[in-house]
Amino acid sequence: MLAYAATIFLGAFLLFQVQPLMGKFILPWFGGSPAVWTTCMLFFQFLLLGGYAYAHWLTTWVKPQKQAVVHCVLMAVSISFLPIIPDDQWKPEPGVNPTGHILLLLLVSIGAPYFVLSSTGPLIQKWFSWLYPKKSPYPLYALSNVGSLLALLSYPFVFEPHLPRTNQATIWTLGLFAFIACLGWCTFTLWKWGKGIETPVKDLEEAEGAPLAPTPKWHHAMWLLLPACASALLLATTNKLCQDVAVVPFLWVLPLSVYLLTFILSFLDWKIYWRRIFLPLFVMSALWVTKTTEEVDDVGIWWQVTSFVTVLFASCMICHGELYRLRPHPRRLTRFYLMISLGGALGGLFVAIGAPAIFLDYVEFYWMLALTAVLAWLACKPRFNSETFAPWKFKAWICGLLTVIMMCIHMHRSAYEEEEGIVEQVRNFYGTLKVVEYEDAEDVYRHLNHGRITHGVQIMDEGEQDTTTTYYGEQSGVGHAMFFTARTPVRKIALVGLGTGTLASYGRATDTFRFYEINPEVVRIAKEHFTFLKNTRAKVEIVLGDARLSMEREEPQNYDVIALDAFSSDAIPVHLLTREAFEIYLKHLKGDGYLAIHISNLFLDLEPVVLNAAKEFGLHHATVWDENEEDNWYTYHSTWVVLSRNKIFVEVVRKVMSEYAESDRKVTLWTDDYTSLYPILIRDEEEEEEEEEESDASELEQVDELIEKIDDKMKEIEKTIEKVEEKK
Repeated sequence: MLAYAATIFLGAFLLFQVQPLMGKFILPWFGGSPAVWTTCMLFFQFLLLGGYAYAHWLTTWVKPQKQAVVHCVLMAVSISFLPIIPDDQWKPEPGVNPTGHILLLLLVSIGAPYFVLSSTGPLIQKWFSWLYPKKSPYPLYALSNVGSLLALLSYPFVFEPHLPRTNQATIWTLGLFAFIACLGWCTFTLWKWGKGIETPVKDLEEAEGAPLAPTPKWHHAMWLLLPACASALLLATTNKLCQDVAVVPFLWVLPLSVYLLTFILSFLDWKIYWRRIFLPLFVMSALWVTKTTEEVDDVGIWWQVTSFVTVLFASCMICHGELYRLRPHPRRLTRFYLMISLGGALGGLFVAIGAPAIFLDYVEFYWMLALTAVLAWLACKPRFNSETFAPWKFKAWICGLLTVIMMCIHMHRSAYEEEEGIVEQVRNFYGTLKVVEYEDAEDVYRHLNHGRITHGVQIMDEGEQDTTTTYYGEQSGVGHAMFFTARTPVRKIALVGLGTGTLASYGRATDTFRFYEINPEVVRIAKEHFTFLKNTRAKVEIVLGDARLSMEREEPQNYDVIALDAFSSDAIPVHLLTREAFEIYLKHLKGDGYLAIHISNLFLDLEPVVLNAAKEFGLHHATVWDENEEDNWYTYHSTWVVLSRNKIFVEVVRKVMSEYAESDRKVTLWTDDYTSLYPILIRDEEEEEEEEEESDASELEQVDELIEKIDDKMKEIEKTIEKVEEKK
């Protein structure tokens, strides 16, 4: 029995440990978009479905001894896929379909081992039910989810911060061999048990066991819809968090951990799921999260994350708790798990493929909350007949229906808040883009919004279209770099991130402005709805694809300025701020050129990250904090860090910014193997004041301790003097 528990636990641990690891390997190749993780999850869910289908087929139609042989052959095949590190030849070319490329890449890199691991849960539980018919196999499902949860929680806190990715992959491979050893023992015991059994076990169960009543059709429907809703809400929540903060393993792991925790709590025999607790919690948390998203600019990051995690927990507890209530007899266990995995895969398919094709914004999150309310009501709906009719049950059913209707109306309003002046709105793999035109008493102007962040503004009035706006004014960091290179007769300037093309307004007839842009829709919108690119006197070149990969392939370009402004909404493509990325930038930069990095962010203090890179490469640096002026409403507050080997330039900028104090946070140098957001989170003012008070109190305590030590020392000296006098 211990071998079965160890196999299930270790298989689940490896299954979920490899997910963030593979995501971390390929994330930089696809621009750091939140959709990268969504696509990875789609792959993992469908391969999980394949593993569950294989387990159902194997345990239903194949004799026990042949099951052991077939599975041993499959294990041997999986070893041939090692190591799991993706080859560099899979780096995408410009214009390639990211979703299809990611799915194929993962299939070639991790397909067979992941398939074997994904079949472990239902397969081992079924074998366990044959060998130990008097024991319930369902607690093993909870154990499987415990292993998955530990894998997810250990990755961002143990493996990611302390081990390079290649070492992580090596440790995972060793774990796979340990798993194969445990699984080999289980197949051996099955092979021994199956001697003399010449038919599939299902035939014996039907012949010897009492006949089972047919499963109601509505049970099958709920087996599919409940996990589909939970899975879709998991990915929709992850999308929302990553879109507004950063695409990093921690924000993948947190929602997925909550999702797995609800599976664990629901499938244990402790009866933790109580409708009277979780239904009200769901309603309150849904209202809370919609209020939070409406006031997102005024709410701290931890408050936002907590609201999303709470509603996800309540929703998944309802879905998985009701799913456990509808569990079948163990003889139908593999079919039950197959339906669960099919539902999870369909939910992932909806968010990864369906939602971008149907919706122009991330409204699937609200749709899934509404669907959760509907499914909860259907699951709780009493089955009335003339003998069991109870008025109070009917009243509760009506109240539940009214609550569901109100929830759906509220979710619909939150998802489709009307906004005037929308010229165009599109959504693709890289996020949502919205062009909005505004008009006031003085000006007509257009915004380009990516998510909730403005990525460019143009004044459309005649004669003012070339006005430099938003984060790129003359007093900004990139503005200073443009000013100091103005005397250069022929300039070559690289701009990572196109937006509306605002920086082209600095262009002269002798200049070349080379924009690196990963999203083809941004290029089209900049050309069709804005005129910065058309009006500039400079020669404009646009390179489509991830900037880092494009620069990696190019010969040194000898740029005078490289302006890095490639944030997706407020999500940071962390692969553009690592040591390896800076090596690429410096390869293309002139000896006395300028690297200007836009670090404005609501939640993260990126300054120490950039300053670490400056120290690593021996660059002079200056932080430019540009406060927007009331007279120039179109110029936004911005923070840039400008790096250069030109010490004079940096000293001049520092004198201009004499009142600005650089960040004193201590963080580790970011590399492709290590990035961590926790040390650079911007805290609320109240939290900082509390920490300052605690620090002051700590200093006072230290002073008190020092005084006590001095007093003790003085007493010792006095005693020594007394002893000396007595001897005299």
